[in-house]
Order: sequence, then C-alpha cells, then structure tokens
Amino acid sequence: MDTNIVSAYLKGNRNVLSKWLQASINGDDVCIDGIIYYEIKRGFLAGNAIDQLAKFNGLCNQFKIFWANSQDVFDEATAIWDYLRSKGQLIGDADILIAATAKINNLTMVTNDQHFQRINGIKVENWL
Repeated sequence: MDTNIVSAYLKGNRNVLSKWLQASINGDDVCIDGIIYYEIKRGFLAGNAIDQLAKFNGLCNQFKIFWANSQDVFDEATAIWDYLRSKGQLIGDADILIAATAKINNLTMVTNDQHFQRINGIKVENWL
C-alpha cells in the first residue's frame, strides 16, 4: 500500500477499510514498503500527531514491511528510472524504489497515484 492509502485507512475511509477487510478475509497479505513507513512516520512527527503515530505503530503490527535493502530492488529501480527517463515521464525516487520493491516481490501496488501505471510489470489498484 502506498502512503495515500495508509493515510486514508488511518482517517477511516470506508472504501479503504472495506477493501482492507476483504483482503484480510481472502488471506491476502497487506504490506507496505519501508519508504512508506518512513514517509508516514516523518509526517506524524513533523505535525506532532502523537495519537496518529501511535495508531500507525499499532497498525504496523498487522502487516509486513518490505525494506528496500537488496541489490535486486536497486537494480530494478535503476531500470525503472531509465525507462521513465527515456519516456520523459520521471517520477520521484521514493516512488521508483516503492515500485521496484512491488515488482521484485510480485506485489500489487495499492495507490491513488496514477503515475505508477506507467511502470511496466506491476499491477496497480486504487482502493479510494
């Protein structure tokens, strides 16, 4: 799940809560990337949102976190960057690393950001 989907979940978005529940019922793993963990946690710290941070920390116990620390992820990220650069459609490095993690681990990218659809080889869903 991308940062915007986790944020929507924490805000109680009914669509996201419903999809999350359905994924759990189906036995699907709900995961985040370490970069998303970082983005969310820094946002709560910057905003001094202690209650939201505690809620997020509790939520982290319910899903797997993929840490972008393998050469395969970084090799894939460089290939994605090169492909997007050649098309004149670069996105941020954080999103490239998130996409590479999803692709290497054969994960579905759950996001509200349309730019992930430009990346070949990853499945994208929008729960919003």
